Amino acid sequence: MNRVAFLALALSGICWGLGFPLGKFVLTETNAAHMVLLRFAVAAIAALPFALARAETRALFRSPVILAAGALYGLAFMVQFEGLAHVSVTLAALLVGAMPALIAISAKLLGEKVSRASWIGVAAATLGAALIAGKPDGAGSPLGVALSLGSLLIFLAWLIVLRRAPASPTPMAIPAVTVIIAAFTVLPIALFMHGPPKLALSPPVWAAIVGQGVLATLLATAAWQFGSARVGAASAGVFINIEPLMGACIGVMLFGDHLTFALGAGGLLIIAGSFIVVLGEKREAPVCASAGPI
Repeated sequence: MNRVAFLALALSGICWGLGFPLGKFVLTETNAAHMVLLRFAVAAIAALPFALARAETRALFRSPVILAAGALYGLAFMVQFEGLAHVSVTLAALLVGAMPALIAISAKLLGEKVSRASWIGVAAATLGAALIAGKPDGAGSPLGVALSLGSLLIFLAWLIVLRRAPASPTPMAIPAVTVIIAAFTVLPIALFMHGPPKLALSPPVWAAIVGQGVLATLLATAAWQFGSARVGAASAGVFINIEPLMGACIGVMLFGDHLTFALGAGGLLIIAGSFIVVLGEKREAPVCASAGPI
């Protein structure tokens, strides 16, 4: 079962990694708040069949834990992308790369056993993400840094809250309900900040929004929650570092960025760290479930 869980976690990291390059297209025609709103609106529409299919799933809309998790998830994306408007992609990638370490530390503080292999894998993958990010000198304003760091703490709170989630009647139930609640959380915030979103966008931008909603939001969330509920939190967290690795690779292949030593070495460290976690994960199922980023 762990093999399937790790494949799901890798898929979630890849899908989340698509969010930034797709967002680059969207931000050429709209602002960050409206981009997040449209992204979650698409994800919510795609999630409706899974959320409304069964009475047990519809009952999740009355769960305080799921309501809190959905609100935190939407708020985290709003804060993250508002922060990204004030910092460089380099600094943003560096901050995302710190998330697995935060997850591992929080798991230890909450009483979950973290194996030595997991700590080594987390350290290697986090170092790899830092190498890919490069030097963040002068890469953002204090407000942007504060918002970006704040979003990581909100994402971490989302993970902790989801540890108390009720049993999911189907694999897609909790992810679908979470995404819909997040969409309703984002809606009033975006309307208050910028008014109604501009809908007269170009077809390529709409295609990017659909990709963000279906792949980088709904599918990524579902894959993460499936995988992270079957392995330890620290082991799952290392796969978040696939996101900056994906962003860097897409930059090289599609946006003409140069393949530097830091990118190559960082990518190898992320891959090596992930393999260390996978090979070192104990066969017995963990006592605590976790869920998880970006």
